[in-house]
Amino acid sequence: MGRVIVVGAGVVGLTCAVRLLEAGHRVDVVARDLPLETTSAVAAALWYPYRALPQDRVTAWGRTSYDVFAMLAADERTGVRMLTGTEVLREHQPDPWWRGAVPSLDRETALPPGYADGWTFVSPVVDMPVFLRWLVARVEELGGTLTRMNLSALPADGRLVVNATGLGSRHFGADPAVYPVRGQVVVVEQVGLDRWTLDRSGLTYVVPRTHEVVLGGTEVEGEWSRTPDPAVAEQVLHRATALVPALEGARVLRHKVGLRPARPGVRLERVGDVIHCYGHGGAGMTLSWGSADEVAGLVDG
Repeated sequence: MGRVIVVGAGVVGLTCAVRLLEAGHRVDVVARDLPLETTSAVAAALWYPYRALPQDRVTAWGRTSYDVFAMLAADERTGVRMLTGTEVLREHQPDPWWRGAVPSLDRETALPPGYADGWTFVSPVVDMPVFLRWLVARVEELGGTLTRMNLSALPADGRLVVNATGLGSRHFGADPAVYPVRGQVVVVEQVGLDRWTLDRSGLTYVVPRTHEVVLGGTEVEGEWSRTPDPAVAEQVLHRATALVPALEGARVLRHKVGLRPARPGVRLERVGDVIHCYGHGGAGMTLSWGSADEVAGLVDG
């Protein structure tokens, strides 16, 4: 098997590295930002196909990833849990287009005031800092390497390269179609929540981890600032508490901002010695294993 360079150390890059190593390739991951410095580390990481297209490929990648996360949830070291939750809707709607990616989805009748519809399903919820550390350990266990390196261009020395640079693909993929969608979250203490809740209409979400709860969010297109805005944080807290009153008075632990790498459609294709895998929007974790499997297929194909 040949040597592969994976550029990018977020959840997409690391997952690609794991699958390639498992297939017998020699893999070196290089990145300007180490895993805990990436947008992936900020994500609430509720499995949900958010701002990612095309629908057919996203549904397939999402289903593959769902199944892998369901298996990983058996090992608490991964930071993965399978939790029941509800997406609430202001108006009646047909089943979501990604319905085929989840084993079951039920209409919810016990809705908060002001909501007309909703669906309840079991979804992977990932504590991303824990999971990213697990992925790094898995890469190293399989004989791969991870190196901080500020590249000016993708390597072009004849080795196969996987471009998993997210927003960096504006440069590394010469792709101006990639743009940031700024997301700000507030992390609060755990107050006994074991269910997630999502209202896509205002992008309000409450995602419980074992020891904390991630509250969001925002979706500001074209905004590059990673500095948390106190006024936005107050709005996030207000909306989340209105949706889940049990959060009232919860102690704030920290504020975070991530820049989602959005694109009209995920780019996953091989061009010569480069496999591009970026543009996952707000669904990097959700699509990670499915897209990594396809990348591995392109390497061997």
